[in-house]
Amino acid sequence: MLSQALDSSRCINRHIMILFLFTKSDMLTVIIPMTLSTFAAAPYPNVNRLLGLIIWMWLHLLKHNIYNQMLDPEEDRRNKPHRPIAAGRITVQNAAYVCWLLLPVCLILSATYGTKALACSACLEALSIWYNDFGGDKTWLSKNLLTAIAYTIFELGTTTVLGSSVNNIYACAAAFNFAVFATTLHAQDFKDEEGDQLTGRCTLVTLFPTFARVSMMISIPLWSLCLSRIWKVDLVCSVAFIAYGMIVEARFMVYRTASAHKQSCKLYSISDFISGNYIY
Repeated sequence: MLSQALDSSRCINRHIMILFLFTKSDMLTVIIPMTLSTFAAAPYPNVNRLLGLIIWMWLHLLKHNIYNQMLDPEEDRRNKPHRPIAAGRITVQNAAYVCWLLLPVCLILSATYGTKALACSACLEALSIWYNDFGGDKTWLSKNLLTAIAYTIFELGTTTVLGSSVNNIYACAAAFNFAVFATTLHAQDFKDEEGDQLTGRCTLVTLFPTFARVSMMISIPLWSLCLSRIWKVDLVCSVAFIAYGMIVEARFMVYRTASAHKQSCKLYSISDFISGNYIY
């Protein structure tokens, strides 16, 4: 009996670890920063909903990541071999079962927070299908726009789950966030450049590599300056905010190895969510 219990415990732990690995890269770049950003944005955040907020975000990210990763495991074996499917931890078929099981789970969970959260969940699902099944990820323009829309809806969903209303200031901030994401999201394509070239994906980095780097050099510090002035951030914070943006853009210009791009992308993700916190 003890042996069977231990075997069951190991099996459960292994399955939990596989699910975690689907979202591991999003913990520091999405889950933690967006939780902080949502609390900063919410006029009257309900602290009692913190755990529910994290679960809501993680389940939606898990659903999207599994859906995205099971479509082209061969690309991941070349580009991101650490991912669960590429590493052989789970088959594509079993991943598909989990993915479609998560669909009603996400919708039902969102429905418990009201119609607005349910609408955000449904929109995220529609965008995921468009992105993965109808070529939304194949060109740089649609890839940037769809991802920026998804991030914006995701933020609206987290605010709703936290029990806060969307006022005019928040709506204006969400619009600026969308603009920042849409014009800088190709930063994430630098680390995937080799895989994108092999699969024929037309990102801004693969089509116009020099322009893509120059655009990062201009857009990040410029957005940092504009947002600091628009929202009247104090001088010390403005200087720190702009300086961080300049460090991030300098990395994209100077360091051009695959490992350096991964680190630059992490710093970029943090800078975008810092932008969100300053916006609010």
